[in-house]
Amino acid sequence: MLKTVAAVLIDDFAPFEFGVLCEVFGIDRTDEGVPPVEFLVCGERPGEPLRTSVRAMVIPEHDLSAVERADLVAVPAAAIREEYPTVVLEALRDASARGATLMSVCSGAFVLGAAGLLDGRRCTTHWRHVDELAERFPKALLDPDVLYVDDGDIITSAGTAAGIDACLHLVRRELGSAAATAIARRMVVPPQRDGGQRQFVELPIPECSADSLSPVLTWLADNLRTEHTVAGLARRAQMSERTFARRFVAETGTTPHRWLSMQRVLHARQLLEETRLSIEEIAERCGFGSAALLRHHFNRVVGVSPKDYRRTFGRAAELRS
Repeated sequence: MLKTVAAVLIDDFAPFEFGVLCEVFGIDRTDEGVPPVEFLVCGERPGEPLRTSVRAMVIPEHDLSAVERADLVAVPAAAIREEYPTVVLEALRDASARGATLMSVCSGAFVLGAAGLLDGRRCTTHWRHVDELAERFPKALLDPDVLYVDDGDIITSAGTAAGIDACLHLVRRELGSAAATAIARRMVVPPQRDGGQRQFVELPIPECSADSLSPVLTWLADNLRTEHTVAGLARRAQMSERTFARRFVAETGTTPHRWLSMQRVLHARQLLEETRLSIEEIAERCGFGSAALLRHHFNRVVGVSPKDYRRTFGRAAELRS
């Protein structure tokens, strides 16, 4: 169970990647049914400011001894350097040795590598840094094509927004789909969830980069079982069809049809995990209309059939409770 998270900061860390950790783990969402998580911001010298990559300063409240009681130790991206603070590397090694889960966001993987924690482990990092990571840590099993890698007690993510996917995946793994969905809804991003031990990685789920379509997207997510047309959605958004289609791609990075298909697959995964509905009933509730169409889209996105997915993960919620 995930109860305590320690974010370990060093000089020249990236504020966005640190912010992802703060947003997912550091905000009290118990009023939405998310179990409480203690969030500790740690540094080598508590009370002393650390530089960010944009030259703003952050003051960690805790020293590295706080890492000793964390279930998850997270390292955000930071400037890549030849050497990292010895005491930080020792704290990470000690946390790993006692069984804590370690996570890196983007170039934070270099810190884990410097601590010797990536030897023989599957991992990833930002595409710009994969060659350097492979050269510096040749024993790491680097996968350059994925958003994140869950290797059990080591989780690494690719650049920037992929950290959101990795964090929400970990929440789902440790606290369940309902908690991940609640956090994702507040962040206005869809919950990103992988297929468990198979370690396959989904395509990046499109996000909305502006507020103009947010009401339409929220309504769509709540009405997946209904058939939708671009013309109808454009009327709801009070736009012409041409303007709506252009704006949709600009703000989400994909077409309305692809966005809706992805949301329906995500909803199907949740129903497969948490209910005993038949495949036909799930297809109807998600808006696919037929089990055959559900199987087609589900296998394309998730990599396995709905039946096989349920066989593996259908009792996950019961086993966690």
